[in-house]
Amino acid sequence: MTKLLIYRMGSLGDTAVALPVFHLLARVYRDAERRVLTNMPVSSDAAPIQAVLGDSGLVQGYFPYPLGTRKPAQLFDLCRAIRAWGPKRAILISARRGLALRRDKMFLRACGIWEILGAPTQRDLQNHHLSDIEGLWESEASRLARCAVRIGDIDLADRTNWSLKPTPREIEAVGRRLADWPGAGAFVAFSVGTKLEAKSWGDQKWTDLLKNLSASQPGLGLALIGGPNDILRSETIAHGWRGPLINFCGRLTPRQSALVIERAQLFMGHDSGPMHLAASVGTPAVAVFSNHAKPGLWFPHGSHHRVFYPGLSWSGGTPPVMRDARGETDITLIPLAPVLDACRSLLRQDANRAMAAT
Repeated sequence: MTKLLIYRMGSLGDTAVALPVFHLLARVYRDAERRVLTNMPVSSDAAPIQAVLGDSGLVQGYFPYPLGTRKPAQLFDLCRAIRAWGPKRAILISARRGLALRRDKMFLRACGIWEILGAPTQRDLQNHHLSDIEGLWESEASRLARCAVRIGDIDLADRTNWSLKPTPREIEAVGRRLADWPGAGAFVAFSVGTKLEAKSWGDQKWTDLLKNLSASQPGLGLALIGGPNDILRSETIAHGWRGPLINFCGRLTPRQSALVIERAQLFMGHDSGPMHLAASVGTPAVAVFSNHAKPGLWFPHGSHHRVFYPGLSWSGGTPPVMRDARGETDITLIPLAPVLDACRSLLRQDANRAMAAT
């Protein structure tokens, strides 16, 4: 059997935006055994990419290694394990360039792999293009698709290219989790999503948003999504919620969290892994961004989301919504009112679709 090594590092969000590439590789190399070389965070039992791809069948195995390791013994053992497996071709799904990219390719060659595809060796593939929308840049998912063009074409508008391919066992497990919750029939999902102060809108703003949203729809449920460290913070933020509330922080895998978000009418949160999971399952998101990256690079994929980026008048939606963003120099200056209005607008749209379907 042909063996294909896929090199992809990064977080939950990095994996989610690369889903279309993984689907392409599964189609083109359907008869190959596909394994991923990826980073293993020091504080985690599973690599982020493994937590997202899981048992989807998009890949069949993993070679995780400690994040940032430069220890010769660890690198030697990793290289030996890959050589023992015996792949002759590798795919780089990467944003790395210059010395880092050359170092990656040297390591793969030391593993006995000389055919390397997908590497952003040209400057055009390393950089994001300006978008057709004024003020926006090409998404990272689009750049990755351009890097993979020698392997095959990727249609980012095709929803199947974003599927996490959940297993029946995962679907059943989430169904059991929601079965006895009074809010399961109509709920929104929220994830505080970031521990970096520079990327945080502010806990008080989220508290005010949830309180106001719940006041206008007191029967609406709220599902809190996140990791173990988000349990208390999320509960504190959501203390004013009037309707049914369930805290899934630390209780679900990322793939199970995505299935919960898929059943939600709306996702709310920062630029984060859960936000990208929401985009992958097609749930409308209201996302508040900092200006740590160019606008557009990490926005949720799709035209049905509402995005708030400091100083950017474009706010997503279909048709696109423009807003007054003057004076916003950082994320904390994005006001509450337009974000709350966006949540209410998307909920109204969901209600209208439900009525039209009956």
